[in-house]
Amino acid sequence: MQVPSSTVAGGGPSGKDIAGHEFLAFTLGSEEYGIDILKVQEIRGYEAVTRIANAPEFIKGVINLRGIIIPVVDMRIKFNLGTPVYDQFTVVIILNISGRVMGMVVDSVSDVTTLTPEQVKPAPEMGTAFGSDYLIGLGTIDERMLILVDIDKLMSSSDMGLIESLAT
Repeated sequence: MQVPSSTVAGGGPSGKDIAGHEFLAFTLGSEEYGIDILKVQEIRGYEAVTRIANAPEFIKGVINLRGIIIPVVDMRIKFNLGTPVYDQFTVVIILNISGRVMGMVVDSVSDVTTLTPEQVKPAPEMGTAFGSDYLIGLGTIDERMLILVDIDKLMSSSDMGLIESLAT
């Protein structure tokens, strides 16, 4: 079922638009984040990447995914969340954003969560690693809180340089 797309002041989906959607929960440092499960193509263990000369530090490099060369972004480096440690929990979330496939390195993934309208609160204006422009809101499940990220907006932002324009 397609949900009508109204927006809030920040331009992202409003709480009622995303309610009932499923979010993939992942961690970066001590925080837990959520992204729309429909943007996730697959989840892979971290593997060595091929570095690209002169690429920004947060772009780890590229991997060959069944014949498609995709860029891989390390979110810990991008958001200055400490020195990345690659261990058995480190994963690459393969995303499909506006027809462009890319990878996102995170510390770990935990589960897929469905949120109701009552569980989604607006994101407060404060200095989070992602910046409120890229936040949909906060999802609360009992004592747990997920920072819901607008992954389309984040990955298509000009400082990422991965997608030329969402209009294409």
